[in-house]
Amino acid sequence: MLRTAGLRQQLENLGYTVADAGDVAVPVDESEPPGGPGHPKHVPPVVAANRAIADAVEAAMRAESYPVVIGGDHSMAIGVIAGVARVKGVQGVIWIDAHADLNTPEGSPTGNLHGMSMAAALGLMSDVFPPAEFPTPAAAFDRLVFIGLRDVDPTERAVIHEHGIKCFTMTDVDRLGMGDVVEQAITIAGRGPGSVHISFDIDCLDPSFAPGTGTPVPGGITYREAHLAMELIAESGVANSLELSEVNPLLDEHDRTAAIANELICSALGKRIL
Repeated sequence: MLRTAGLRQQLENLGYTVADAGDVAVPVDESEPPGGPGHPKHVPPVVAANRAIADAVEAAMRAESYPVVIGGDHSMAIGVIAGVARVKGVQGVIWIDAHADLNTPEGSPTGNLHGMSMAAALGLMSDVFPPAEFPTPAAAFDRLVFIGLRDVDPTERAVIHEHGIKCFTMTDVDRLGMGDVVEQAITIAGRGPGSVHISFDIDCLDPSFAPGTGTPVPGGITYREAHLAMELIAESGVANSLELSEVNPLLDEHDRTAAIANELICSALGKRIL
């Protein structure tokens, strides 16, 4: 969807040489039993898809490219961060999302792996994602920053407090302003060795701006706040990889969500007003 909305041409207009690595196949296992609370859903296909994503991202990193991974289900972040970590080591992460995605199978209310992606990247799910392929951890607790949180489960809240993870909820964005929030996030995620990954879930935006997503939560980031965040990240030069998730074309309205997703990717890669 983002391709058909013109992403490649927009990036080439910014002066980038774009190599489209194509789609990652997601296998379907019709025989798999349904998941739910305490039982993660679709484990074999999600692990297989993320293994392929990690391999593709690793190849891009070793070619000294800047991987931009686009897609739907935010579980893809597991493979993206793993692929970067194979080359760059443990990552700092700026996670811009309405949700923390810190559930584990034991505490998940749904069993959805896209609600566990950050937990997996932090090494809390090595029984599901083998450490030999998915570095454990791939992300650092003390270099992880959440921006835009407004829907957090009790078990996720416990992980945040236990590990002292830096979080900026929408209340913090309202009080401090997006500029201050992102500058603090860049400082925290960018300290120490390795590099910084940017994970942008489109549901961080208020649904009035981006209706095409499966888990909308009212009261989110505005159009300009989102662009400011990406512009500041681009200016800092701290990021070495980017992934944008949860765009669902079946739920979109006149391709509005795809269009803003492409705009935000361009802002993260240096598009400027002047």
